[in-house]
Amino acid sequence: MERDTGSRSRTATVLMTVLVTFALFATAIIAVPLVMESEAGPAERSKANNVIMMVPDGASSTHTTLARWYKNATLALDEMPVGLVRTYGAQSIITDSAPAATAFATGYKTSDKYIGVLPGPVTIPGVCEPPSEDQFKPVASILEAAKLKGMSVGIVCTSNVQHATPAGFSAHWTDRNNYNEIAEQQVYEEIDVMFGGGLDYLIPESEGGMRTDGTNLTEVLVSRGYSYITTRGELLNLTPSVSRVWGLFASNAMAHDMDRELHPEEPSLSEMTDAAIGILSKNPKGFFLLVEGSQVDWSSHANDPVGVISETLAFDDAVKVSLDFAKADGKTLVMAFSDHGNGGMTIGDWASNSTYSKMPLSSVMDPLKKATATGYALMEILGEEVTAESVRSQVNTHYGLDLTDEEVTRILSAYNVTSGKWDVDTDYLLGPMISERSHIGWTTSGHTGEDVTLYAYGPGAPSGLLDNTELPQVAARAIGVDLDRTNKALYVEAEAALTCLGLGMEIDDHDPQNKELVVMSKGKEVARLALSTDLMEVSGKALELSGLVVYSEKSEKVYVPQDAIQHLKRLCR
Repeated sequence: MERDTGSRSRTATVLMTVLVTFALFATAIIAVPLVMESEAGPAERSKANNVIMMVPDGASSTHTTLARWYKNATLALDEMPVGLVRTYGAQSIITDSAPAATAFATGYKTSDKYIGVLPGPVTIPGVCEPPSEDQFKPVASILEAAKLKGMSVGIVCTSNVQHATPAGFSAHWTDRNNYNEIAEQQVYEEIDVMFGGGLDYLIPESEGGMRTDGTNLTEVLVSRGYSYITTRGELLNLTPSVSRVWGLFASNAMAHDMDRELHPEEPSLSEMTDAAIGILSKNPKGFFLLVEGSQVDWSSHANDPVGVISETLAFDDAVKVSLDFAKADGKTLVMAFSDHGNGGMTIGDWASNSTYSKMPLSSVMDPLKKATATGYALMEILGEEVTAESVRSQVNTHYGLDLTDEEVTRILSAYNVTSGKWDVDTDYLLGPMISERSHIGWTTSGHTGEDVTLYAYGPGAPSGLLDNTELPQVAARAIGVDLDRTNKALYVEAEAALTCLGLGMEIDDHDPQNKELVVMSKGKEVARLALSTDLMEVSGKALELSGLVVYSEKSEKVYVPQDAIQHLKRLCR
């Protein structure tokens, strides 16, 4: 995951046989029940009432090892390692966060930067390439399957909620960076709890946000009965009656955990996780929750070991909250796993080649423990006073580093005096400096392709070596839902289904940012469906559908929930 800096309230697995693959990709246009329970018997379905998926984005075993040494105590994660996860994608053995999230949300590997849709051409051996007519088709996530069953669903992260991992569970698009599109789909997904950053992508530019369609999606949320909050105080004081809430605590990404003193209005990941579980667990039908420690990844991109420690320990605190609930509840499956490695971080570097067998713990930990903030926070600490003297002083005070002249120059050269902005985030500058002093090595500032640790606890917990596409199937079996049947219920190719009914369609793009699917009968308009929403208007009557109306820009096809087709069938009688 790279650091990425209403409209009107309107209208499984890899190596399958050819026959099974075709059946999964095929578009169904027949009626499908909207409660997507599996065919398993009662004993199988009762394995778990809830599933909590937890993702420390970009973390490898070195990340947790370093965090454990720093904490000088065991981690919550240490209670439940059970295996490994293979992470490769459809186009690369080193995956981006978007196809990785799609894999463990939907059970399908996909193309680079895609979220919640099938891939285009596949280049990695063993990955099934969908038929050309099904490429770029949206596919249902485990979150959507749980929601369709009547379970409560939620997402918690420290990135903007539109970022790749949360988007993989809650949106369908071929560009992970289209936060405006993703935000709209998320609002209309009817997710019960959404906590993280990313407020800017719900607010129109005219009101200081980033939306280009003139929509204020927070107003849509309120109109749909959501509580809407923006501060830690509001989170901690939510009333017991609240069952649906969006909490967006930063305009874009939230602060690193170690830097939260600079942002006291933001809750921690563990606080958001605790609040989410408290709300979702009220549903007797159970819940599904995704929790992402988003910024382990970002600190790894920057080769900032302090940031890695900050975010790994914050994630582990959230794991403890989830694990404590699961132990008390007895019916909750908790699975934690990373989407990929990042940075190739090592404890030991080239400078320790000849001394590693005699290297004391203090030589690694002492330089790390001098830091009271992540490298990213230096930009805020310095403010507008960016001089050689202030850099030396503040870095010494907050990071315990006596900078060389060359290091001071390197930091100063990244600050644009004219604009008053940094051309390079300061964690990319300080991280390598701290790493050098603590013998932390890095092989890259990008993702890496190794298997990652699988942690699990509770009924239905898996073990062994799993592909990332198997994880949603594990979750589905645990809570008794069927992802294949959910796909048939939620994503019907509209043109084929309408043709069977003797109906036509066209896209109304008079407002390019708020397109609508118009359904025609004998040249006369009979229905409108707003793209990227769950809204449908039939004969002047507004309806909310069971899922989203999704347009694929790549294939120029529209996909609609099965209940939309059922409503239109009635017009043909």
